Amino acid sequence: MNILITGGTGFIGTKLCSVLHKQHHRLVVVTRHPEKAKSAAKVNVVSDESSKGSVKFISSLQKIKKEEVFDAVINLAGEPIADKRWSNVRKQEILNSRLDTTSSLIEYFNETEHKPKLFISGSAIGYYGITESNESIDEYGSGDNSFSSELCQQWEALAVEAETLGIRTCLLRTGIVLGKNGGALSKMLPPFKLGLGGKIGSGKQWMSWIHLDDLVGIILHCIVNEEVKGAINGTAPEPETNADFSQSLGKALNRPTVLPMPAFVIKLLMGNMGEELLLAGKKIIPAKALATGYVFKYPKLDAALVDIVS
Repeated sequence: MNILITGGTGFIGTKLCSVLHKQHHRLVVVTRHPEKAKSAAKVNVVSDESSKGSVKFISSLQKIKKEEVFDAVINLAGEPIADKRWSNVRKQEILNSRLDTTSSLIEYFNETEHKPKLFISGSAIGYYGITESNESIDEYGSGDNSFSSELCQQWEALAVEAETLGIRTCLLRTGIVLGKNGGALSKMLPPFKLGLGGKIGSGKQWMSWIHLDDLVGIILHCIVNEEVKGAINGTAPEPETNADFSQSLGKALNRPTVLPMPAFVIKLLMGNMGEELLLAGKKIIPAKALATGYVFKYPKLDAALVDIVS
């Protein structure tokens, strides 16, 4: 297949591109720094762009040739949501980085004569908001007026415009992605390795996690299964509470997990970002992935963590 990817140099995108490259798909990756991305790519960049498995890096959608035909477009672009404290300026940067890229893609779809068959646009389980609940939530769950939820709602509302052009559209609501050399675990591992880890706040908040291999697997599942469309949760089938997650991580590292992080400290250090991303969480279930036949490689947390930290 011929696939266009935005955000292909990030934590998820790098892994996805590597897998697609190994499957001999032809990739065009949009990045702000094509030469830097080319030199850092964990794929073999092929000079002959017409060959199977070639990867081309471009700086903008305007660099796409008019005769180019894509089978699928995958949008993973966006500023990291947890790297900095959320000031009003930072929130706007996070929002703009998602809406601007998605808007540009919709504009490209409108203008190009050869429209893709599939559009997979990134979103997040933040869509479901921060209201406390222990009920399992599938893709039909609703959001609230938290920043995370409104961000995802606006992002998805823009992406779904592709459907009006006859493009099958999947909204990938990603959970807490666990993998090597990046993602949520890269920030959690240092204190846990020192035996300084523990639950955050009450520890009762849900952590709807997913192994990076399975998130990429769900993306591939969306590509090959034409029945999949609309929202799809990118989470593992067995979410864990923060307290149980902390115990499992300590077990995988053979370290104690007896030092909790009080909620007031999180609020003091991280403000609104800490309240929404660390002290709140919902029990999200990948109902659509399971119903359409996706088989998880890592359905249980213990096995996922052992794979990553070993």
